[in-house]
Formats: sequence, structure tokens, C-alpha cells
Amino acid sequence: MTRGLEISVGQHSDKGRKPINQDFHGVLIPDEPQLSLKGIAAVLADGISSSTVSQIASESAVKSFLMDYYCTSEAWTVKTSARRVLDATNSWLHAQTRKSQYAYDRDKGYVCTLTAMVIKGTTAHIFHVGDCRIYRVSGKALEQLTDDHRIIVSSEQTYLGRALGINPQLEIDYQSLEVEAGDIFFLATDGAYEFVDARFVTGALNEHAAELDGAAKAIVEEAYRRGSDDNITVQILRIDAVPQREPIGIFNQASELPLPPLPEPRAIFDGYRIVREVHASSRSHIYLAVDTETEEPVALKLPSIDLRDNRAYLKRFLMEEWIARRIDSPHVLKPLSQSRRRGYLYVATEFVEGQTLRQWMTDNPRPDLETVRGLVEQIAAGLRAFHRMEMLHQDLRPDNILIDKTGTAKIIDFGSVRVAGVAEAAPQGDGEILGTVQYTAPEYFLGEGGSPRSDMFSLAVICYQMLTGKLPYGAQVAKIRRKSDVRRLQYRPADDDRNVPQWVDGALRRALHPDPYKRHEDLSEFVFELRTPNPAYLNTRITPLLERSPLLFWKLTSAFLACAVVALLALLHAR
Repeated sequence: MTRGLEISVGQHSDKGRKPINQDFHGVLIPDEPQLSLKGIAAVLADGISSSTVSQIASESAVKSFLMDYYCTSEAWTVKTSARRVLDATNSWLHAQTRKSQYAYDRDKGYVCTLTAMVIKGTTAHIFHVGDCRIYRVSGKALEQLTDDHRIIVSSEQTYLGRALGINPQLEIDYQSLEVEAGDIFFLATDGAYEFVDARFVTGALNEHAAELDGAAKAIVEEAYRRGSDDNITVQILRIDAVPQREPIGIFNQASELPLPPLPEPRAIFDGYRIVREVHASSRSHIYLAVDTETEEPVALKLPSIDLRDNRAYLKRFLMEEWIARRIDSPHVLKPLSQSRRRGYLYVATEFVEGQTLRQWMTDNPRPDLETVRGLVEQIAAGLRAFHRMEMLHQDLRPDNILIDKTGTAKIIDFGSVRVAGVAEAAPQGDGEILGTVQYTAPEYFLGEGGSPRSDMFSLAVICYQMLTGKLPYGAQVAKIRRKSDVRRLQYRPADDDRNVPQWVDGALRRALHPDPYKRHEDLSEFVFELRTPNPAYLNTRITPLLERSPLLFWKLTSAFLACAVVALLALLHAR
């Protein structure tokens, strides 16, 4: 049986010699599928002694993290999710201070330190601000993983340099590290770690190995016995098992469904009446059907007959509906909500009556610039919906874009989409190229993986093709194997053979640059430059041949010199 992530937890907190306990702590271990997709979270916060309300800050910070982190999208990475939650918490705490009587005295406001650890898959993600600490237990020693954000004025005076709620913007430390079964992490406030040494901590862990709460309590009591004058809180996390590469519990229900037969027209298939087959390829079979209950037309996508023994393909097929349900855009194909229990593995989506962009380009070989811009803007809006969820489409091409009767463009086919949050739970290599080579960014061929700028490259290829009927690099991109191949790519100006403005060609040239860091920073910038002339692209200076094509320049130079030598030899021979 496949084991998922399993941990043991020990916690204890005491007010010590203080009148109230301003520390707060918590651990949340969710059920599947969130265990695989979001991980296990442990949080420790310490209120500042100078404030009479900082216990409210520490409690709010811990509770909001444990609740709100699990409400963020499963598609996001741990870093993105946690940062969004912590930024919101910091803003709320700072606002509470500004509205209180302590508006101009940060030392008495809603301020606390915070250290959080999220263990997802085989990786621990640490978020830290303030002077709580996380240690990794290594034999009889403790390896400190966090840095104290404390400013030392003198041997007797220090103050916090960073904390939650002090400033409107939050600067927080982040790091990630691989974990293995048997790893132990020790989280503590300054009331504990300043008074208990590593030897006692590791001894307590060995003595109370079967009951970590006992170890935490023993450490807290020892800190108090040794004179701790602050609140004392300890958390202990022991990794008992780490998941295998494949995350469990994410698609269990759907993956247990049988693979469907290919239905015939007029057949009843799982509550749908098949009308006709719309599209068939080596990757899928798509049918137009009618829901027998609502009489609404739907599109049914069934797995390819040829790839049903391919586990990687079936996983991507299962992902398609999961992805579609997390994207909300009029320019992305919408999945249907189904109340009936499914009997087979398939995807049901809205039916878009129209044609693919590939067919549209065939029917409109010379579209005007405004029409092209309008379509590019719609496709870019759909791509931004993916990017907001930390997803990359990775296979944007004319066949994966539908144009309906109203002229609305919709992105379809999510079989190649990379979801950062899922990839984080089950890391995979970046060697496999899932997109169509003519529209794939050069960095994929170098095994460097993609980014939103890679999707921008694909969109720019489509835009270029709509305007010129050609590809910007011809078939050169598909031949890339080394970085030297990338440097030899020759861009074909879009304004050579058609009435494409020079500044539009400049925008395309930049979006299609082989180096992703030299492209536009964002899709919105590319779309803006398609409508607004950039003065940088209006330079009418003729680019020297040496700059445009060094290889051709030196070939012509060599040929000229060879001709000159032949002519001189002929002249000498004539004399």
C-alpha cells in the first residue's frame, strides 16, 4: 500500500513567570486530497512583551495561517499561498494598530513574531519573521535553520528588526529543504531556546520518543527551572513517512473509473445522447452530445484508444478537468458540473459552435491588423487566467484555440498544462516537450523548463503567423539541441512581405526573442505594444548586414576576397 506523508507532533506552552501567555501555536494535518496538495502546517507566534495586545496578534496570526492557507488554490505553490496569507495578516495587524490608541507606538501595537513550517511531499517550506527559531535535530546537536531578526544595541539592549504588524509591507525569510523519514524539527520561542541547551533537548527527545508531547513538556519545564523569565513554547515535528513520487488521494475517485468504449451516433452514453464525432486524433476523441435531462448540447472528451496503457497520458487526462474547474475566464473552455454519478472516465465541457483558429486562418489568409489584435488580446486574457493560478499552458497553437460564431476566442485542451502546486507535490523532470514544436519556446528544447514568457512566445508565433502566413523562425526551432543552436536562430521580419507596421514587427521580434529574459515581462506589455507604437521600434536606420547576419557577411566577404585574389592572379599572368 502506498504511504503518504505521516508525522508525529509534540507541543507544549506555558506562561512561565509572565502574568499571561502571549505565545500561540498550532499544527494542522488535513485529510486527502489536501494532505497531498497543501501539506501539513505548523505555526508558532510570539507576542512582544511591551504590548498588552500582542497576544491577540499572535493568536490571530496562527489561526489565520492555519485556516486561510488551506483555502488558497491547490494550483498555487506553498510559497505563493503562504505569502498571500501572511501579507494579508500583516496588513490586518498593522491596520488594527493604526486604528488603536497605539497608532504611533509600534512597541505597544498588534505585533508578533511568526515562524511557520509547511511540509508538502518531500519538502519542508519555512517562513520566518522575528526571533522564534526552527532547529533540525542532528544526532546530539541542533542545526539552527532560521536567523533572528533582532537588532543588538548593547549587551543589555536589543529590539526586533522585523515582525508581523510593524510595517505595512512584510519582509519575510523563506527557504525550502528536502526531508526524509526520521527527520526531527524543533520549534521554540526565545523563552525556551535561550535557557535549554541542545544536550537536554536531544536527551528529552530520546527519552520521550514514543510520546512527543512529553518531550515538549519536559523541555518547557526545564527552561522554567533554569530561570526563563518569558513565555515558553515548544513544538516538535518528527517525519515518520514521506510520500512516494506520485501524490496519493488527488484523483483517486476519477482514476478508479473504467475507460469508456467509443460510442456510436444516437447511442446513450452515461446520460448523454451522442450526436456525432467532432474530432479524433492520437490524443483524444471528442463528441457532440446532448444531455438527456436538460437537452443542452455538450462536448465529451474521451481518452485516446492508442494511449490507454500509457500511465503518464492518463494522469494528464485526469488533470484536464481538475485544471478547468480552477480557471474562470470567458476565454477558456468551461467544464460542466455533473450531478449524475459517472460510469466512465471522460471530460464533459460546454460545446462551442465555431471553428479552430487553424481553420479560421485558412479561411482568412489576409486578416486585417485590427482583427488579429482583437484575437490576440482575447487569447492573452485566457493565458493570464492560467498564469494567475500558477499554471502554464505549454501547448498553445491554432488547433487548441476555438473561435465561436460571435468571434470569441477560447483556449482548449489542457493536457499539457503544468500546475506549479501539483508539480511541487510530485516533482517531474522538465525533459519531456509536451507542446507542438513549431510553437514551443526555445528554452524547452534546452531542458530549462518554461515560464509565463514561454506561453507568450507561443502566442507571438500565432500572431506572427496570422499576419504573415509563415513562422518567424521557420523550422529552425525544432532543431535546437544546444545553446549554440539558439544563437543561430534567424528571425524573419514580419514587415518584409506584408503591410505590417515596423513598430508591430518590433513588438513581435521582442516577444519572439530566443532568450526568455529579453522578451516582454508580461503579456499585458506585449498586447499594449501591439496597439501603441514603441519609439524604440521606429528607428529607420538600416541595420548593417554584419549585425543582421554575421555568417552571411563573412561568407560574402570571403567570396569577394577570393574573387579579388583570382583577378590579381589573372592580371599578373597576363603580364
